[in-house]
Amino acid sequence: MKVIKDLKLKRRAIATLSGMHFFGNPSKKLKIVGVTGTNGKTTTATTLYKVGTALGYKCGLIGTVENIIVNESRPAKNTTPGPLDLNKLLNEMVEKGCEYVFMEVSSHSIDQNRIAGVNFVGGVFSNLTHDHLDYHKNMESYFQTKKKFFDNLSKDSFVLTNIDDSYGLKMIANTKAKKYTYGFNNKADFGEKIKSSLIGGFNEYNILAVFAVTKILNFDEQKVRDILLNVTPPAGRFENFTSEKGVTGVVDFAHTPDALEKIIKTAKNIVKDNGKVISVFGCGGDRDPMKRSIMGKIGASLSDIAIFTADNPRSEDVEKIIETMCVELAPEQLQKIKKFTDRNEAIQEAGKIAQKGDIILLMGKGPETYQDIKGVKHPWNDIEKLKQTLK
Repeated sequence: MKVIKDLKLKRRAIATLSGMHFFGNPSKKLKIVGVTGTNGKTTTATTLYKVGTALGYKCGLIGTVENIIVNESRPAKNTTPGPLDLNKLLNEMVEKGCEYVFMEVSSHSIDQNRIAGVNFVGGVFSNLTHDHLDYHKNMESYFQTKKKFFDNLSKDSFVLTNIDDSYGLKMIANTKAKKYTYGFNNKADFGEKIKSSLIGGFNEYNILAVFAVTKILNFDEQKVRDILLNVTPPAGRFENFTSEKGVTGVVDFAHTPDALEKIIKTAKNIVKDNGKVISVFGCGGDRDPMKRSIMGKIGASLSDIAIFTADNPRSEDVEKIIETMCVELAPEQLQKIKKFTDRNEAIQEAGKIAQKGDIILLMGKGPETYQDIKGVKHPWNDIEKLKQTLK
């Protein structure tokens, strides 16, 4: 434990020194809003960036899919970069004239002190569900890590929390920042439904969070409403199309039990007439094995047909991962599933089964451009594979 603590102290020192001495405290010259939670970070931060940009502000985005400096996109290596890369990025944003930065804040970055010394004008909490327990060990540790982000905000900043999430109010209990709440099921500071082109109940929360932040930042409300009417989802977040034979393909990054359940339920709500929901997903290797059987059960019970397959197996055997996904399934659920260790074959099988009016949900990888197998990252693109299959 001593070595781990020392490493965290070193990271804090690097973060502080890189911000203060190498780059001249760039975060103090920007209005940075951090977004954290298990699900919804990318959609919320990206939509805030799109809204701010559409309003004419020079904005930056730091996130899972990409980093953007005033419309210049760069691939992202991590959800939240390491301290040197982060402060270098923030410094470039200052040099390009950015006023606002919308930033995803991962639990790993909080725990590893990657964001130490960064000056946030606000923080947003979306939700907390089962994820990263291979790293955090249990939900209490995961919660306490997330909570540090809000505990460290200054009295001059704001926090916006999802009051409908069981962790919502606990997350901001000790913050010095000005508190705001959003939600639909409990009395909240922001609780109205905002019209948007984004699909799904989970996106109702994401869009409400975006709207609330823009209100707190004093953006023009009517213009924000107009922009949100036609805003597009980030790559790999319920990204959808309809094939010539009338099958809807959806690609989503859902890789947690909660996200999986919400995506499948959304598809069940929008599928028409006698259409089926065919889900294709797996569980990552060398990551949180406790969620595999939970995800398997959710997929098998909610989908009309569930296809279990590979999703970045890394050093693990795909067959063993899939078998772990099946351990809690009842006999009737086992009859609803198919197993393919090759992700491409799984997608092709879904395409063969699908008929007009059906929805194929391809989940887990979203916008990722590789498959991590035995230490080799093979080129991969879910949306392109699905489009090719459904031609």
